[in-house]
Amino acid sequence: MVVRLEHRDLPLHEDPPPSLAQESTTPQRVRKGGVLGGRTRLPGDLGRPAKIASGVRTELRLLLSLRVLPPRVAVFCWRARRHAMRSGDRFSLDSATRPAELAQLLALAGPRTSVVELGTGTGWSAIALALHVRGRRVVSCDPFARAERDAYLHLAGRSARARIELRREPDTAGPRPGDAPVQLLFVDSSHEREATVAAFRGWRDALAPGAVVVFHDHGHPSYPGVREAVADLQLSGREEGGLFVWRAPG
Repeated sequence: MVVRLEHRDLPLHEDPPPSLAQESTTPQRVRKGGVLGGRTRLPGDLGRPAKIASGVRTELRLLLSLRVLPPRVAVFCWRARRHAMRSGDRFSLDSATRPAELAQLLALAGPRTSVVELGTGTGWSAIALALHVRGRRVVSCDPFARAERDAYLHLAGRSARARIELRREPDTAGPRPGDAPVQLLFVDSSHEREATVAAFRGWRDALAPGAVVVFHDHGHPSYPGVREAVADLQLSGREEGGLFVWRAPG
């Protein structure tokens, strides 16, 4: 499947880059023999073609990596990454679920409509889950509300935003009265051993029969606590990429 990303899809209104003619404000230089054609090349300009080529390669790699995602999710991720790069949001670029893992998460979610995410960050995963299935409700819990989050919620669109409930509370808080049984639980919060165990136990009784529980960064060398927590919980499941998947009985 080829995802067509067109300029008219972008909600961020950006001015087109100035032409080379507009940028050329440096006067021509003169030396013995007359005026040299073209504008003066200053030391800072020598790397400009290389920078442009590098930027194009980065964009192409990003587009290729997004091909594994459903169209609406791919478009959002492209917009979100461009915004993060241009705004200097390194947190989102470093912490967001990678496209291949996100595609696996969405496949595991399937048509399920009741999803809980533990660890919101700047909201990329919660938004992707909401965009994936129309009518899906996503509850995302995190005690810290990052300021960058609002920009990405704006990119998500009104329909998806209306189906995402952000709760500023710890991942151990568990469900609230009246919450629907959880059909998919995505654990992506502290990554520490004891905290991950406590988070799972806080939501275990809220799981629907046959619910899918996904632990992010299982096996990641920087986060051994996730694998240790799964072992402590004695969960029998499988690892798919960087995700550990366990299914509730029923």
